[in-house]
Amino acid sequence: MKSSNTSARNAVSGSTEFPWKWSLTELEKRPKHGHTVFSCFSCGGGSSMGYKLAGFDVVGNCEIDPDMMKVYKQNNHPKHSFLMDIRDFLKLPDEKIPEELFALDVLDGSPPCSVFSTAGSKEDGWNTEKVFREGQAKQRLDDLFLYFIAIAKRLQPKVVIAENVKGIIIGNAKGWVNQIVKGFDDAGYDVQIFLFNAARMGVPQKRERVFFIAHRKDLKYPKLSMNFNSKPIPFKDVREPYGKAMDENSMQAKLLKYRIPTDRCIADINERVRKVKNNGFSTPINRDDEPIQTIVAGSSLYRMCDGLLMTDRDIINCQTFPQDYDFMDQSVQYICGMSVPPVMMAKISEQVYRQWLKGGDVT
Repeated sequence: MKSSNTSARNAVSGSTEFPWKWSLTELEKRPKHGHTVFSCFSCGGGSSMGYKLAGFDVVGNCEIDPDMMKVYKQNNHPKHSFLMDIRDFLKLPDEKIPEELFALDVLDGSPPCSVFSTAGSKEDGWNTEKVFREGQAKQRLDDLFLYFIAIAKRLQPKVVIAENVKGIIIGNAKGWVNQIVKGFDDAGYDVQIFLFNAARMGVPQKRERVFFIAHRKDLKYPKLSMNFNSKPIPFKDVREPYGKAMDENSMQAKLLKYRIPTDRCIADINERVRKVKNNGFSTPINRDDEPIQTIVAGSSLYRMCDGLLMTDRDIINCQTFPQDYDFMDQSVQYICGMSVPPVMMAKISEQVYRQWLKGGDVT
């Protein structure tokens, strides 16, 4: 596996600096190169919007959650949309799948990753069916990546890009990586695995994610070189002047009054003030002088500057979501926490275009 920051020989040439503050209305003015993408597990469309920033045409999506599909359609206007489990999409007869999906440039997907998260006991979710927020249905998540690869085998896109949490390459989860690599090989793809930090890609957030980037073996593309070194964007440059108020009588509000500049999370204050250990590690306190910690879908996010909650606009800015995105009646934090930051995906897909697709098929 390659890290995005490991060596000068992997330097990226001609990389674009996509602004963290942008709007969907700007997409119409951006140059297009015409290469197509279909997105699975699309959620609110974080990755889809990233492809569009980089000039791709996102022709459709597959999403199991009706609420997320509603929001996706509102903001991304897909030509072909499938509200279903990808296992059901895989069962569709050929005549139910548009012809252009059999001639894709990129198949995109972020298989649900809560069972590989570094928070908690991730092995508890393996080989079992549970009711997860992703899709509001009882389902098994750990093997969805292999079904995603089966879709690639059927549609035969030139390139497959899949995102997952860092936890998938840690500890016992490494066994799943071996299965994924073997799955790509059996499907006729050569795959590279990268660990990227969004904070070095123009995103004001220290979000580490693993990307599997594969191409069809018959295309003979060269190895991708990926090295992103954008200057980190500190929280103070993107946050709102005032945070979101909370119940002053809550335990966390009281604890935050004791915060000091070195605290990284509520657990640090708990241990120092209450002598309670291992309580509050998943509740970050974001400092002004650096990118914020990873935005997660379901935890409180605090600001060191004033001891208040991050606002929705803080979250939108730090996730590089468009300023005019319509979240409808859904949680801003949930959609952003479940999504790939658009600027992160724009950086990655731009290089896939420059290094592979732009030159045409190499056989």
